[in-house]
Amino acid sequence: MSLVPFLLAAVLLAITPGPGLAYVIARTASGGRAEGLASSLGTALGGLVHVAAAALGLSLLIAQSALAFGLLKWIGAAYLIWLGVQMLRRDATASDPLQPLPRQGARRALLDGIAVETLNVKTALFFLAFLPQFTTPAEPLAPQLVLLGCVCVLLNTSMDVFAVLMTHRLLRSGPARIARETWMRRISGTTMLGLGVFLALARREA
Repeated sequence: MSLVPFLLAAVLLAITPGPGLAYVIARTASGGRAEGLASSLGTALGGLVHVAAAALGLSLLIAQSALAFGLLKWIGAAYLIWLGVQMLRRDATASDPLQPLPRQGARRALLDGIAVETLNVKTALFFLAFLPQFTTPAEPLAPQLVLLGCVCVLLNTSMDVFAVLMTHRLLRSGPARIARETWMRRISGTTMLGLGVFLALARREA
């Protein structure tokens, strides 16, 4: 396997913002560090689902099947849009904008994180297109895909955790803390809506 070129490319991709990063930042803004870290674990588990799917050949089936691709794409897009709407609605319906919103819990953040990443059809296509470039044809393909995929998930999760800790540090103190939380939730909610629309427009040829 071409490990050095792979690591360089994987690191660059890990620091590129995506649905998972937007989600963990939004979750931290609305639920604190505990929910943010739980959501990071959730997106990591969702990423491992895609690793397993790539190794088992399921990602290839999704890419080749218009029905499977479209179904997963629209479910994932609808879920991202629903999360974005929920984030924006929580602020719009708050009785007192100067008071922090109630937490939804780490378990809910974990499950939502798993769903956000698992239903992201772009991740399935990414693993299918990206990982085989760094494999050795003479060796069994599945173990190589698992190893490379797990490295990608580890790097992405490390970036998510870093974003959670930085977001928590930014929001944890100061007289304008609630206002900063509100604006970050609104930005993150809007970002989730945009990512949902972007996913809905995805094509199998992408």
